[in-house]
Amino acid sequence: MSAPADSIEIQNVVASTGIGQELDLEALADDLPGADFNPDNFPGLVYRTQDPKAAALIFRSGKIVCTGAKSIDDVHEALGIIFDKLRGLSIPVDEAPEITVQNIVSSADLGHNLNLNALAIGLGLEDVEYEPEQFPGLVYRMDEPKVVILLFGSGKIVITGGKRTDDAETAVEEIVKRIDNLGLLD
Repeated sequence: MSAPADSIEIQNVVASTGIGQELDLEALADDLPGADFNPDNFPGLVYRTQDPKAAALIFRSGKIVCTGAKSIDDVHEALGIIFDKLRGLSIPVDEAPEITVQNIVSSADLGHNLNLNALAIGLGLEDVEYEPEQFPGLVYRMDEPKVVILLFGSGKIVITGGKRTDDAETAVEEIVKRIDNLGLLD
């Protein structure tokens, strides 16, 4: 069987940037084909790129949040497309605005069913939330790396809160070690 770390897949990368000036979102919505702007529902303009597949939430302040990308490279590529579109509309955008990764969401499979009741006690109640009547997964807050891991009885896990791609790998290796030390990886 392959190692759980080999099953890690990035599901979503969220990053933020800004162009350092206010934007007229009504005018931008008219000038940017395919843009969605409905201020009654959401204060930002939504612009989707197809290749790579991502969505940019563009706010009046000039701040931009990119979500839905599957890699950090895709975030940079999608935002590059958006910066070029803005420049094409005569909106000044720096050559290389700073892009900050806010969150990387990954999934993995530990390859074993998990006894979540035993894990909730074994991992330490101060770092665990487990209320199966509310949510079927166990929520485990890890300090290093600083991520949150959702563990499910099937052995599938979701890692969220990472800032670097290797945070998920480190988290998976660490959680496997902790579960194994508790004798719960059978």
